[in-house]
Amino acid sequence: MPSLNEIARARTSLSDDDLDWLHLLLADWQLLADLSFADLVLWLPLRDGAGFVAAGQMRPTTGPTVHHDDVVGEEIPRGRRPQIDDAFDERRICRERDPDWPGDVPVREETIPVLRAGGVSGVISRHTNLAAARTPSRLELTYLRSADDLARMVAEGSFPVLGPDDQVDAAPRVGDGLIRLDERGVVTYASPNALSAYRRLGLTADLVGVHLGQATAALPGSSADRPVEEGPASVLAGATARQTEVEGGGAIVRLRVIPLTPGGTHTASLVLCRDVTEIRHRERELVGKDVTIREIHHRVKNNLQTVAALLRLQARRLDNESGRAALEEAQRRVGSIAFVHDTLSQTLEDSVDFDQVAERVAGLVTQSGEEGAAVTVARQGSFGAVRPEVATPMSLVLVELLQNAVEHGLGDGGGTVSVRVRREGGALEMVVADAGRGLPAGFDAGASSGLGLQIVRTLVESELGGTLVLRLGESGRGCEAVVTLRLPEES
Repeated sequence: MPSLNEIARARTSLSDDDLDWLHLLLADWQLLADLSFADLVLWLPLRDGAGFVAAGQMRPTTGPTVHHDDVVGEEIPRGRRPQIDDAFDERRICRERDPDWPGDVPVREETIPVLRAGGVSGVISRHTNLAAARTPSRLELTYLRSADDLARMVAEGSFPVLGPDDQVDAAPRVGDGLIRLDERGVVTYASPNALSAYRRLGLTADLVGVHLGQATAALPGSSADRPVEEGPASVLAGATARQTEVEGGGAIVRLRVIPLTPGGTHTASLVLCRDVTEIRHRERELVGKDVTIREIHHRVKNNLQTVAALLRLQARRLDNESGRAALEEAQRRVGSIAFVHDTLSQTLEDSVDFDQVAERVAGLVTQSGEEGAAVTVARQGSFGAVRPEVATPMSLVLVELLQNAVEHGLGDGGGTVSVRVRREGGALEMVVADAGRGLPAGFDAGASSGLGLQIVRTLVESELGGTLVLRLGESGRGCEAVVTLRLPEES
């Protein structure tokens, strides 16, 4: 099914501002469909003015649908649906036509012009299945009255109306619970679901006839920690579009206020209610789990740093140079893993910014320059974010390759080790290069008995599923260690 943007840009002359307004309308027109118990279709004028194209469709959740098939993308010429022509040309709601019989049921069509900044962007046709009609209840009468108010606002260019904190996609729906207020904020009708939501908040009296904001503010704990202008009494007065949440009696209810201003005068307000207790409890549980996971990473990092410190102290007590060097290498390996856990402990994301880890790993290696010649690490390119199960072996691989480049490549002369990174989609290539002595004659990486190289080869091939290649540097000097691998897809 084509999108609104695709249809509008291919077949109409609507401006970007018109499209932005229509997107806001479509984001909130489920409200109009549910209150109307009717299907809605948005018709846009064709570029040549010869007709209209259907660019959006909405079925009600409160009643039977009329359009079982999708109509988006269909075109109609002028004259075939006169009420659409009249609504567009005369900028008024049209209801004069007798019911149609497209199948076995009668359908009443009404058309509503969509105004923005004094111009008509399109027309909404509202289709009601009359076969389901019966003596309306008070709930249905309230729904229909509210739908007529919203239709007038659409035709006047004052709906949709969004407040500063509105999030339509997370807002309550009509079926969740509806309250209608008069212009003073006094409840004139509350649906059974809305009344049940307030009962769970701790309300014992009836809602009808009371000021909703004052009744909500009187609930236990509903406004204890909010400033006056943000409290329920102010937010639920009904004069402005707002959303808020009220907690009481162990329940949490989300409220959305929609002022009704047909004719430019505030005559009433709708308040949609949704019990979000379970949703908020699950969110709090997830936040608690996130905090626990971060704390675990923090403690693991602390423990690893303690191990690294013990290795460093032990190395200082050794007189044997080879033993001291082995402990210092072990210290660097443990430290690189600690950096990964430290990074994870500082974020809620399920990934690691490996550029930060790479900088800190490079710092471990360049510290060796304090007693010998100066060593620097220069990085080109970005690793980006990687998953934790990749970050740990990658940090070990990087520290080993950097250390090998410093010890066996640069030697006592010091210098610069370069790290070149290229990431394209799920492919990652890392090149660690030095301009030192280069590989010895007849060197075979696969047969090498060096512990560092064995660690790198095992991690790259077994843990990361990648490849390791050692080759002569591009300038004909030094050595390049090339690691290539495929990163796992994000879940």
